[in-house]
Amino acid sequence: MTYRLLARSLLAAALLASAPLAAQEQDAAYASIARLQQRMDAGTLTSHALTQQFIERIRRIDQGGPTLRAVLQTDPDALQAARGLDAERGKTHGPLYGIPVLLKDNIDTGDRERTTAGSLALAGAPAPRDATVAAKLRAAGAVILGKTNLSEWANFRSNHASSGWSGVGGQTRNPYALDRNPCGSSAGSAAAVAAGLATVAIGTETDGSIICPASMNGLVGIKPTLGLVSRAGIVPISHDQDTAGPMARDVADAAALLSVIAGSDPRDPATADANRHATDYTKFLDPNGLRGKRIGVVRQLAGIEPNADRVLDAAIAAMKAQGAIIVDPVQLPHINELGDAENTVLQYDFKHDINAYLATRTGLKVHTLADLIAFDKAHAAEEMPWFGQELFEQAEAKGAPTDAAYREAPAKAKRLAGPEGIDAALQSQHLDALLAPSWGPAFMTDPVLGDHIVSGDPTIGGPSQPAAVAGYPSITVPAGWAHGLPVGIVLFGAKWSEPTLIAIAYGFEQHTHAWQPPRFLDTVGGKAVAASKP
Repeated sequence: MTYRLLARSLLAAALLASAPLAAQEQDAAYASIARLQQRMDAGTLTSHALTQQFIERIRRIDQGGPTLRAVLQTDPDALQAARGLDAERGKTHGPLYGIPVLLKDNIDTGDRERTTAGSLALAGAPAPRDATVAAKLRAAGAVILGKTNLSEWANFRSNHASSGWSGVGGQTRNPYALDRNPCGSSAGSAAAVAAGLATVAIGTETDGSIICPASMNGLVGIKPTLGLVSRAGIVPISHDQDTAGPMARDVADAAALLSVIAGSDPRDPATADANRHATDYTKFLDPNGLRGKRIGVVRQLAGIEPNADRVLDAAIAAMKAQGAIIVDPVQLPHINELGDAENTVLQYDFKHDINAYLATRTGLKVHTLADLIAFDKAHAAEEMPWFGQELFEQAEAKGAPTDAAYREAPAKAKRLAGPEGIDAALQSQHLDALLAPSWGPAFMTDPVLGDHIVSGDPTIGGPSQPAAVAGYPSITVPAGWAHGLPVGIVLFGAKWSEPTLIAIAYGFEQHTHAWQPPRFLDTVGGKAVAASKP
């Protein structure tokens, strides 16, 4: 180390030591992966200290103070794991080394943590082994900090559910305004990262469960191409649409996280081609990533919420200013034909896939979807205080995957959404990506009537649906504000087009800098709720 670098390191250590503890914690809470690695390499921060700060912050903000209910449990072995990583620092390591990561609680960990999908039915013995995503994170040196709350069963139990509610964890709250909803189903992952309870988190999506909560909590969320990230060890809804993905406060952190979890896995046949496409996605963090890109605006997904439209138009202006070529509008074929085929696929898949997953879990009293339905009825006061389980019952009523009603549904859905939908729109104007608003600002939480997402045309499922049904990638990035609530935009494109989407999103982010930390207001325009004292 040169004298100048040594002097800088000593100065940084002195400044850190003289800073108030609260300021140190705030800096670590919202610091990027790159910034945290700089501090750990300089010796002014350890993974153990960082993990301890997050655990304490969860206690004061999530369990006390604003009471977000975003984190269901912290790993009792997290501090020991972090101490072991500190002892090995200095050897070759990647960007996630020593970084605490939260996992959505439908992702198995073969440790003392439970994997519940938010349901008391699974709150027994832990899973027998790590999900592949969890194993990849550990191999990269990440610290599994804990599990996050979610919409129970990833929002596939009732059409009248309140996003972010589970029987295990109660109602997750949005850190920007506590009476607002975090959206779901990856509600806890989004709220936790937004609140500085972890550096990054893993969410999962079948349709909207990364994109919506990331947008409404002011985050970057990436829904990868189906088959880029293994689903082995993740509580399923549908093998035709499920995937895990990163949730972060900036594009760089999301790209670093995706780089670690992407890749082929013998436990998930859908990932057979993943190694041909998985890469270091941080290579595509180009501040000029918008220059020359042809981006089509899908106005069919706009015109629903005025705040979202205003933010979208401002984002388009910013993109043009940075050299993007905007084609507005672009028609997305078959967008109003996806709903029926998708519903058929999800109901058949869920019955088959959840039964297969439950067979992997030992020490539980439930083994089939029928058992889950019976459990909820027997524990209705805890599991069904606000809404029922009609989606469970509809799925249970379905037959085998050999049924005529199902045999053609997955192929039809993917054809309409993919080759004849997204691909056709891209090819018609030689586009690199498609653009739409990510819903709008967070809606009020309503346990009685459920979610109040403005849907507009009832035949259109939302901005996440085309990419979700096709199995193509999408990314949401913070773009603006409405009454103190974050509003995002969503970019989606062809299969395996994550590099292009990340470049566009990063170029946009670097010239707009829309992200701001939450203030934990009790309501829009209200008062901040203080964290509990240390």
